[in-house]
Amino acid sequence: MNLPEKKLGPAPVDVSTIPGWGVDADPANDPTYPMRNRTNDVGDDAAWQRPTLQDVQVPILQSNEYLRRPAVVGSSTPPSRLSGTIRAAAFRWSESNWLHWLLLLGADRVNVIEGVIDDLSHARLPNIPAEMGIKSELRFNKLGFAKKAAIGAGLAGLAIALRARKRSRRLTRT
Repeated sequence: MNLPEKKLGPAPVDVSTIPGWGVDADPANDPTYPMRNRTNDVGDDAAWQRPTLQDVQVPILQSNEYLRRPAVVGSSTPPSRLSGTIRAAAFRWSESNWLHWLLLLGADRVNVIEGVIDDLSHARLPNIPAEMGIKSELRFNKLGFAKKAAIGAGLAGLAIALRARKRSRRLTRT
């Protein structure tokens, strides 16, 4: 069975009018030449010995896309408590899955709360404004800080107004 030939119309854009178009078309002027020219590559051309693996005493979370872990890994802050459990759950999914990243973001938020609770349990008041970078915000993003402060003040005012309204309703019923 013969299919009819598709006729292509004119190009939607005249590429000759785009500055820099086709800059990499000349193989003699290819900035990626050493990396791209792998015609005889058999995949095992490393001329170095793999370092011995670091002896780790803590759980290491690793993407399921890699077959082996690197020789050296960070082990100063191992995953712990609820945030660590959430992080471990995140690594069940591929890095290309949005759930992986969503769980990692959630684990970061949970870790902040765990840190505040840990500070309070050791009779330390957390310096939340400093940890949020208020000095830098005031120095480099005054408009953004003003917007955040206005939104915070508005939400606080709304919460106070709703609480006062609820209280006045309770008092009028009795």
